[in-house]
Amino acid sequence: MPRERKVRIKSAAPGAELLAYQRDWANDAARWKFGLMARQTGKDFSSGYEGVRSCVAADLKGKKIAWLIAAPSERQSLESLEKWKQWAESFKLALKDEAIVREGGAETLLKSATITFRHGSRVIAVPGKPDTVRGFSANVLLTEFAFFEDPDATWRAILPSITNSLSGGVKKVRLITTPNGIGNKAHDLWVKNYQQPNAQWSCHFVPIEKAQADGLPVNLDELRAGIDDPEAWSQEFECQFLDVQSTLLPYELIASCENLEAREVCPQEFWQATPPNPLVMGIDFGRRRDLTVAWTNQSLGDVAQTVEVLALDKMPTDQQVEILSTRIARCGRVCLDYTGPGVGLGDYLVKKFGEYDADKHQYGKIELCTFSNTLKVDVFSKLRMAFEKRSVRVPISRVIREDLHSINRCATPTGQITYKAPHTADGHADRCTALALAWRAAARAGGPLRTAAIRHFPTIGACGLGHNSGFIAA
Repeated sequence: MPRERKVRIKSAAPGAELLAYQRDWANDAARWKFGLMARQTGKDFSSGYEGVRSCVAADLKGKKIAWLIAAPSERQSLESLEKWKQWAESFKLALKDEAIVREGGAETLLKSATITFRHGSRVIAVPGKPDTVRGFSANVLLTEFAFFEDPDATWRAILPSITNSLSGGVKKVRLITTPNGIGNKAHDLWVKNYQQPNAQWSCHFVPIEKAQADGLPVNLDELRAGIDDPEAWSQEFECQFLDVQSTLLPYELIASCENLEAREVCPQEFWQATPPNPLVMGIDFGRRRDLTVAWTNQSLGDVAQTVEVLALDKMPTDQQVEILSTRIARCGRVCLDYTGPGVGLGDYLVKKFGEYDADKHQYGKIELCTFSNTLKVDVFSKLRMAFEKRSVRVPISRVIREDLHSINRCATPTGQITYKAPHTADGHADRCTALALAWRAAARAGGPLRTAAIRHFPTIGACGLGHNSGFIAA
């Protein structure tokens, strides 16, 4: 389960803690409302206040209303709903029922999560996709709308339920987001309405500087230095539309490759024996901020099936090396993110297991992968193709699914393609990066996990196993 980030609301008068720009947003009664706001400025927080307050008002009139929350991912939908539940507690609005509906078992895709208040009003949270938003008749909150897999198609799917006033009266629409490129529905709605005469939408523009001026406790210099990316700063904190983005792995594509035989956890005994099928691994190393993820695949014909998705959180490097070495000893090829903190680990593992660099006629186990933009384009585009061909099998896991879904393909104004992912409580697309590296390891071994044992080398000191194996391109 994703880690919940709870904001406890403690106030004698609900809403008293809202900052000026948050109050302006919550108190704007316009039917069509668009908030273009910087990251971490409380978009869902203030929207939840407005929504729950409207449910309280309906209760006092003996009526009931419905709100639909749609977000780019399951995690974001549930986090937004959690804020509404906290506001309900602040307003002393009693819950009658909570329900979560999924497509299958506990780890399958979310269809909807619903809270029902005692007087009958409801709040429904769904992932922002055309098929999940279709058919509801409710007021609508589209949170981080620009980051939906297909905002244009989702908007077309939801529009009939918004404009139909015969069921439940006139509906209100709240669209909140940071920018995510030009040429999508969010960008189109903003430029047609912001500071335009006779605009249909009431627009609220909140860059990080305005939020700070209104009392948001943030150190701009520290934040700018931390992000260390002028384009990301302009887009995510100054709210500028800069480039075109799309989701690398949509939910449906991930779901098509989920398989009950793929495993997230592997018994330790597996690593003590000779594996029945060739193994490869991708490692995305983290020490303090991000996870270390070691993703291991095995060959089943022309399909790469997940054996283990090992995640290590803030573990000392020597302990990580001890755990990883046992696994590396059983793999034919390992691709390691040789960037930042991964440089030291890579140098150590190369000494222990040998370096793979065909150009230099070196055929050890470890390929050091410096994450230049060229490498990003190579590994992530090939991972997408592997999913499209159903050449990978991944575990059925909400955490893994959200991680795989988090990477965006971006085209900058100069036409350069790159890939980006936001930092969340669950990491920085560490699992997706590790899987992309594992797929590279397989391909560099001669296709989808095909191997040719035409050269052998000893693995040095790998847990005292003395195992000999070698994979090079056929």
